Amino acid sequence: MTALADALRGVTVRLEQAGDARVVEQLTADAFDDPRVPQLVESLRCSDAWMPEASFVAVHEGSVVGQALFTRSLLDAPRRLVDVLVLSPLSVAPDVQRRGVGTALLRHALEQLRTRDEPLIFLEGSPSFYPRFGFQPAAPLGFRRPSLRIPKAAFMVRPQPTYEPWMTGTVVYAEAFWRHDCVGLRDL
Repeated sequence: MTALADALRGVTVRLEQAGDARVVEQLTADAFDDPRVPQLVESLRCSDAWMPEASFVAVHEGSVVGQALFTRSLLDAPRRLVDVLVLSPLSVAPDVQRRGVGTALLRHALEQLRTRDEPLIFLEGSPSFYPRFGFQPAAPLGFRRPSLRIPKAAFMVRPQPTYEPWMTGTVVYAEAFWRHDCVGLRDL
């Protein structure tokens, strides 16, 4: 058995449940070491951007060890506003990072989201990690960053089955990202 398969043994991925909120908050604080990120999650949870069907958690030995949160945002496209998703944050408990938990979590979440109507998923993230999940640099496809503070290489997109080539423009993050100054936090 490979080291990755061994690390994933016993990890299950499911939708976040009502009783998970406080555990997810602590997990996010531990994973990011930045108080703004768990505050962002809590604000998103209380906003119109929140979708309970798009918050996934990884569970290992009965404990939540990861979360992938997708929320509503907009694409300001020339024809009209388009509903899109933003992946932020992807949190994994420090003691299980680099053991495949984030990979399992993200693969499961993206598979579940394939049938949704939103044509695009955006993120700010590592250009060495996210391409294996179908994310690619967003600018060459005609997308503009919501902020110049986001490094160009970190602004990525994953087209979904409902994507059409006319869907280009500027991504508009949900208000909570701005309120907590959680835009452009990636150092590359």
